[in-house]
Amino acid sequence: MFLLKKLIAMLVLPPAGPLLLAVLGLLLLRRRPRLGKSLAWSGFLLLWLLATPAVTKPMLAALEDIPALDLAQAKSAQAIVVLGGGSYWAAPEYDGDTVSRWSLERIRYAARLHRETGLPLLVTGGAPLGGVPEGRSMQDVLERDFGVKVRWVEDRSADTRENARYSALLLEKAGVKRVLLVTHAWHIKRAREAFASVNLEVIAAPTGYETAGPLTALDYLPRPGGLQLGYLALHEALGLFVLRMTRT
Repeated sequence: MFLLKKLIAMLVLPPAGPLLLAVLGLLLLRRRPRLGKSLAWSGFLLLWLLATPAVTKPMLAALEDIPALDLAQAKSAQAIVVLGGGSYWAAPEYDGDTVSRWSLERIRYAARLHRETGLPLLVTGGAPLGGVPEGRSMQDVLERDFGVKVRWVEDRSADTRENARYSALLLEKAGVKRVLLVTHAWHIKRAREAFASVNLEVIAAPTGYETAGPLTALDYLPRPGGLQLGYLALHEALGLFVLRMTRT
């Protein structure tokens, strides 16, 4: 199921989605020239727009509208939960699997929050594509590189919904009901709803804001960074929609 969801997302979201639309248009040029041209140009235009930061930054900013944590809010929390953000597989400089850039940004902020609040840490993330579970890699980096002890490790989950479900089981045994939830600012809305759906009280602790700062003249031209912002915005919007439609 995990691989199927990933495959569908890759085919629908940029860059593959607009490219497939353009290819479909080209294939229809002989039989349906008007429709073919419309689809081909639509695919090209979509790809251009979704690679342009002036378009994609506002899209992602709509998901990053939850402000940074005010430490005064943290006083009522009982634990810090950190969501995995992917693995860096077979890292040659680390002799094996370790955390990705996104995971590293999250655990760095979590380590800071732990030092400022003294709250225990839970890390969550499995290995749906094989290798070392994200949770185990996060624990290793937090303890070895940041000198921060991890109390709970959830290493079975394959997505945000499972992050919440399996983390809640661990926290319930410890009597924890209110948590600081650490993930990227563009992911915090979906993560917060997923954790709230398993009856955990959530205080959002977003990090890694991608849309901070003003637009520049270069942001009106397409570039790889703009395409990544567009992918994240559409991926999260789709994920949030599916979460709400399938909530039980």
